[in-house]
Amino acid sequence: MNDKSRNKILLVLFLGVLMGALDIAIVAPALPSIQKFFGVGDRILAWTFTIYVLFNLIGTPLMAKLSDKFGRRSIYILDVVLFALGSILITLSPQKSFAVLLAGRALQGFGAGGIFPVASAVIGDTFPPEKRGKALGLIGAVFGLAFLVGPVLGGVILSIATWQWLFMINLPLALVVIVMGWQLLPSKGSTAQLRFDWTGLLVLSVLLAAFTYSLNQIDAQHFFSSLVSMRVLPFLLLGLVLLLIFPTIERKASDPIVNMSLFGSRQVRLTSILSAGAGLGESGLSFMPALAMAALPGIITTSTSSYMLLPVVLAMSVGSPMVGRLMDRFGSKVMVFFGTLLLAIGMITLSTPAISQTLWGFILSGVAIGFGLSSLLGAPMRYIMLNETTARDRTSAQGLISLFTSVGQLASSALIGAVAASRGGGVAGYGGAYGVVGIVAVIMLLLSLGLKNRQQELATVQNNQLDAQAAS
Repeated sequence: MNDKSRNKILLVLFLGVLMGALDIAIVAPALPSIQKFFGVGDRILAWTFTIYVLFNLIGTPLMAKLSDKFGRRSIYILDVVLFALGSILITLSPQKSFAVLLAGRALQGFGAGGIFPVASAVIGDTFPPEKRGKALGLIGAVFGLAFLVGPVLGGVILSIATWQWLFMINLPLALVVIVMGWQLLPSKGSTAQLRFDWTGLLVLSVLLAAFTYSLNQIDAQHFFSSLVSMRVLPFLLLGLVLLLIFPTIERKASDPIVNMSLFGSRQVRLTSILSAGAGLGESGLSFMPALAMAALPGIITTSTSSYMLLPVVLAMSVGSPMVGRLMDRFGSKVMVFFGTLLLAIGMITLSTPAISQTLWGFILSGVAIGFGLSSLLGAPMRYIMLNETTARDRTSAQGLISLFTSVGQLASSALIGAVAASRGGGVAGYGGAYGVVGIVAVIMLLLSLGLKNRQQELATVQNNQLDAQAAS
């Protein structure tokens, strides 16, 4: 495949990932309008995001496995179609029928769950190893772009139209992706005829739903008492029991949803843990405006607090493609090491009142966090997974990254909320919470030392190519 064909494929993948990422960031400005339209409380309103994340978690391993089995093109297009149908359902939601909106968000999340891992697998299928880092970096930069443009675009649309138009704009973009995807994406699937792992899918879905619901019901101000309440404890225990059962079910399945043999690789185990830590750090950014208002009361107001996320987002937008290019030269271990180092520095400085209570200190902390997350959410992790798996399990492995990242995101709000509330909120509360994330980042830094260096990565790629030639 020549460079021109690869660039066309990259454009299709870029647009699909942008559609999914933009719909997370663009919704935030519309929440007051949605709440008023449906007449729901704050805890119920939170399910606008929670149900999206839940079904994204469920959709990720399923769509990844289907992509390995039936081909990238058909499943990528299916994901985009489901996302578009969810957008239509949300747009047509009647007033006071919040359940219809939630159904639409669930459908969106389910479809979006496969878009990013399938896109990463397509890059692994069509780009040579020396160009994968750059391509993955461009795809990773989509999230920074979406979180930069999304709130602004949402505000502009809401100033001239109703909140429903935030979801209507997905439809023409989805149509473009479907038409181009059908023409350009590879369609070959696995020739193996294996029984689909419905039991594994059911157990995984219930497991994730139980954890998601229990985390959503935790009261940060009364953390320990809510933890043992009937709204949380039964679901938490159910999730833990199923978590212990799930590996046994998957090892017995002929074609498992999550290939447990992947965890035999130290690289895969470390990458999964690091991805969860990255999700923890990323989701924790939502509390930065609250810290900014507390730390800089004479400078930052409610209307300007969200702008304090711009240093993070801009750094991610610049850092993601830059990390992809550097990774092709220095390897993933170097990029992950410096990414976790910057994340730790940013979080710890943000937790230090003497620094966070100055405007430039706050901004520089955000820049460090943004560049750190560029490595942890972008190309390096997905590059490692591409190297450590065969073509048959390529999308499943990419799905693991999305799965563990989302688990970290779900845990983040409960953890940071609990720490902040236990210390009375304000600078002390949110600063203490970011200090905890900083400690997690230091642990991640130590774990990154166990990754393969550039020479070992290249040797793995060569071995995989030899194995593929021998098998063919």
